[in-house]
Amino acid sequence: MNASNTADVLIIGGGLIGSTIALALARHEVSSIVIDTADLQTTLTAAFDGRASAIASASARMLGILGIDDVLAQHGCAIRAIRVTDGTAPQFLHFDAGEGNEPLGIMLENRLLRASLLRAVEAEPHITLIAPARVASLDYGDHAATLTLADGRSFKAPLAIAADGRRSATRTAAGIRIAGWQYQSSALVSMVAHSVPHGQVACELFYPSGPLALLPMVDHTDGRPRSAIVWTVDAHAAAGSAKLGPKALAAEIEKRIDGTLGEVEVIAPQAVWPLGYHHAAEYYRPRLVLAGDAAHGIHPIAGQGLNMGFRDVAALVQVLVEAARTGQDLGHPDVLARYSAWRRLDNSMVGAVTDGLNRLFAVPGRLPAAVRRFGLAAVERVPPLKARFMAEARGETGALPALLQGQLV
Repeated sequence: MNASNTADVLIIGGGLIGSTIALALARHEVSSIVIDTADLQTTLTAAFDGRASAIASASARMLGILGIDDVLAQHGCAIRAIRVTDGTAPQFLHFDAGEGNEPLGIMLENRLLRASLLRAVEAEPHITLIAPARVASLDYGDHAATLTLADGRSFKAPLAIAADGRRSATRTAAGIRIAGWQYQSSALVSMVAHSVPHGQVACELFYPSGPLALLPMVDHTDGRPRSAIVWTVDAHAAAGSAKLGPKALAAEIEKRIDGTLGEVEVIAPQAVWPLGYHHAAEYYRPRLVLAGDAAHGIHPIAGQGLNMGFRDVAALVQVLVEAARTGQDLGHPDVLARYSAWRRLDNSMVGAVTDGLNRLFAVPGRLPAAVRRFGLAAVERVPPLKARFMAEARGETGALPALLQGQLV
């Protein structure tokens, strides 16, 4: 691990996105100092974060080339198909990866991915990890960004990367505004064991109160099939949902999935997360750039939030590595503008689509439901549309950076 107080970049935030940026840069011999407010060891427990994520196949390729493929192979569950329905109506939209093709994604518990990234970061000589530590100030000069910690230590680099999440203090301190709103709903997240195998099929059932996602996981330790649950509930019902006991929650889930998983047992505490949308007015300032949730946050309706962040990582690393190789100033606006141009439109479009889908399926009544079901059936019969949706699920739309193709820059 590098012990210097200078590096090529400073990274504020050592979570999934910040750690991946640091590791990807290190693989190209670009050094970084990573600062996080948390004791990262405490973030590896199931009690800290019971969430799981659908890692798109393009994101999985990047993690593989960075040496994080063991955790995917050992603990990840391939998503071979996705089924979308309006409630439990018989009309559905079905996406199938097809025999011999890459899966549409891989389900993995966040804590396991976080642990694998942390091990790789701690072993990398081009990365200095400082956690827990509180940032007291971040100043931007003509030639460097200077970060000072609360304990007085100071660090310098040509560029600071804000990867400190939705409520990014770095973004706020820089005066970068966001457009955003809170949804009148929250996401209840838990894990269930069940009697009917999931068959590596992810199901998204849409209700006026919000979608209910059934996401296939590797089997429980007792051999039973296991799935992650992401259930969007009305904000006024969120507090009550958080207090439901395991049997009551299992009964509520069973009522809404019409036997899809058979008998259900809740095997993890539920957590409730408020939902919102935000998008930064700009992705960069001289010597500062935003990535991941610091730049954007969306409704989890299609499981694209983390993958948007991973696409940010791949594009930003490619821009910075190419700039470093040609002797450019990594914090210069011309360099950062290339990253912003690459990512801003894609992030805007994904955010608009997920927001629109959430609003569309939230409209109550028989007529809107009939229109939605007709639309699902129509898309099911139009192969080019289905192919477009599948490419989006895999993270393979637009100009793919090298890392998302499974290659170093």
